Amino acid sequence: MEFNWRCATFDELSVHELYTIMQLRSEIFVVEQNCVFLDADDKDQRCHHLAAWHNGNLVAYARLVPPGVAYAEMSIGRVITAKKYRGSGAGKQLLQNAILNCTLIFGKKNIKIGAQLYLQKFYESFGFQQVGEHYMEDGIEHLHMLRF
Repeated sequence: MEFNWRCATFDELSVHELYTIMQLRSEIFVVEQNCVFLDADDKDQRCHHLAAWHNGNLVAYARLVPPGVAYAEMSIGRVITAKKYRGSGAGKQLLQNAILNCTLIFGKKNIKIGAQLYLQKFYESFGFQQVGEHYMEDGIEHLHMLRF
C-alpha cells in the first residue's frame, strides 16, 4: 500500500491536518488505551509532525521532537498507526521515515524515546537499545530507549 508522507512544522500544518492528527492521537491514546492525560502538552508547537495519508485518511503519525524539548536528545513521540491500517506495514514505514527525518532536520545524533514496554522488540529492530529501568506512565509500563 502506498502512502502520501508529509513532514511539517506546527505552523505548516493546515487546520484540517492538525485536527485529524489530534483526533487520531485522542482515539488511540485516550480512548483505545484508556489513558487520561493532557495530550496537548505545549510541545507540538516546537516539533515537526510526520504523517502518512491514504485517500484522505490519516494512516500513521509521529511527532519529531527537537533536542532539549522532551530530552537532551532529539526524540520521536506520539507514534501511532490507525487501527484500520495496522498490519499494513505502515508502522514500520513510519518509524523508518521518522528516523530519517529526525536525522535530516536535527542532524546525525542520538534519538531517545519513551517506549511502551510491549513495543520494545519493535523498536529494537530499528536499532534502539534500552537505557534505564522500566517505569509507569499513564498506567502503562514504559522504558527509555536510545538509538546511537
